[in-house]
Amino acid sequence: MTEKFGLIGYPLGHSMSAYIHNAGFKSLGRDARYEILETSPENLVDRIKTLRRENYLGFNVTIPHKVPMALFVDEFDNYADITGAINTVKINSDGTLSGYNTDVVGFRTAIPEDIILSEKKVAVLGTGGASRAVVMGLSECGVAEIGVYTRNIPNALGYMKFLRAKFPNITFTAYQIDRFKNLSDYDAVVNTTPIGMQGYSADMTPIERAELETLPKTALIYDIIYNPKKTVLLKTAEVLGLRTVNGADMLVRQAIAAQKIWLGQTPDFAEMKIAFWENCD
Repeated sequence: MTEKFGLIGYPLGHSMSAYIHNAGFKSLGRDARYEILETSPENLVDRIKTLRRENYLGFNVTIPHKVPMALFVDEFDNYADITGAINTVKINSDGTLSGYNTDVVGFRTAIPEDIILSEKKVAVLGTGGASRAVVMGLSECGVAEIGVYTRNIPNALGYMKFLRAKFPNITFTAYQIDRFKNLSDYDAVVNTTPIGMQGYSADMTPIERAELETLPKTALIYDIIYNPKKTVLLKTAEVLGLRTVNGADMLVRQAIAAQKIWLGQTPDFAEMKIAFWENCD
């Protein structure tokens, strides 16, 4: 019987996950299928019931369900518990749901080995589920301070309280995302917003060139968006000679971690990365 897995989120027109996961299953010789299951917030409960009823073995979770998904799982791994965000769910044989966050490992292990962020200051754009995983990954890198950039500071107060309680060794400060001025204090900038994503706002950037020019020449620009391969943010950063990382490696590495959870096996990174490059615009 074919093993069934999928991705739930909304919208999902940009997703590369099916190509990557199906390549991973093939590398393992598994009779398995990964599906894109676009799921609006109002249909989330029904979707979860359907996945259980139709004998899916697990699924991934993306925008906007990573935080709400915590309400539906029966147990968490440490990363999901700390971040309060879930991107991987295993459906157990008794129908219970186990929640995991593989974004943390995916994000952290995609940082180039020669980039040292210990005791450094980093800007994180966005306050959603991906932002929580990024902050967790940065905490493991030993960063000293994080500036959190948000569209609405009053609405982010609860998030800031959450971060300060979970990561007491890091200094957090909230800023309005559309009021970038001088970024010269930052050693890295991480974009966790969908600004720049294919099918959403591909012609936009969360930071304009004038603000990027204030960064140190050694700064890292890490955009977790993977489609397009190079967002406007990354293209501009490269023109300025800044080091850049896109979301491709993070996507593949978190998918590998998910398959290890579902199947107890490690798929081939190279095959999954090739599938990404062959199918991404």
